[in-house]
Amino acid sequence: MSGEAYLNKIITKYETNELGARAQVNAIVPILKRWAGSYFKEAIYSGSIAKGTTISLSADADVFISLSPATPSNIRQIYTTLFNTFTKNDYPARMQDFSIGVSVEDCNIDLVPGKRLSEQNYDHIIYNKKTNSRLKTNVKTHVNHVAQSNRINEIKLTKIWSHLNKLQFPSFYLEMAVIDCLSGRSGSDLNENFWRILSFMASKFASKSYADPSNPNNIISDNLTKTEKQAIQNAAKLAQSQPNWEYVLW
Repeated sequence: MSGEAYLNKIITKYETNELGARAQVNAIVPILKRWAGSYFKEAIYSGSIAKGTTISLSADADVFISLSPATPSNIRQIYTTLFNTFTKNDYPARMQDFSIGVSVEDCNIDLVPGKRLSEQNYDHIIYNKKTNSRLKTNVKTHVNHVAQSNRINEIKLTKIWSHLNKLQFPSFYLEMAVIDCLSGRSGSDLNENFWRILSFMASKFASKSYADPSNPNNIISDNLTKTEKQAIQNAAKLAQSQPNWEYVLW
C-alpha cells in the first residue's frame, strides 16, 4: 500500500457520526435556553463539525453559546453557572480551558459560552479558566479561517497523530500551525504534505507565534507552555525516525 493510500485509510478509520452528535446537541439546547433565559442569542457549531475536521478521538461536537451584550453576569460567572446547570441536571460535566465538557449519552460535547460585545458584529468575550482571564475572539472568523484553508485532510491527520501521542495541542493552535506550514503549497500530495508538517513540528513550530485572526492581542501560541511545545517537538522528531507511516499513525 502506498503512503498516500495508507494516510487516507487512517482518515477513514477515524471518521465520526456527525448525525448522532447533532442529535445529542439538539437534545440539550432546551437546557441552554432555560439557563440563558432572555439573554440567549443562539448556539452554533464552532469546532470541527463547522470546519470539516472531525475525528473520532476528540469531542463529538463543539458548540458556541452566544449571549446578549445585556447579560448582567460577568464571563467567569457565566462559565461557572453553565457548569452548575449541567451538573444539577445530572449530566457528567467538566471544566476545561475555555469550555464546559458535557457527556450526553455516548457523545462528548464541548460548550463555550460567550458574551457578545455588541449587536453589530460577532465579537465575543469568553473565559480562559487556565489563566483565570477573559479574552475577545470571534469564532466565525476561526471557522472560516480553517474551513477555507484547503488543508482539511492534513489537519485531520495531525489531530489524529496528536491524540495518539497524548499531546496537549489545542485544536485551533494546531490548525493554524498546519495552515502556516503548508502556506503557498499548491500540491495535494498528502504523503508529502504530512511529512512536511512533521518536519515543521520538529524544527520551527516551537518558536513560531500565532495570533488570533480576530484579535491580534490574543496570542494563541501562548496557550501552551514551553514544556508542552517541547513534547510536540519531541514526538515529531520520533515520528520522523520511523521506517513507515504504520509506526506513526495506526
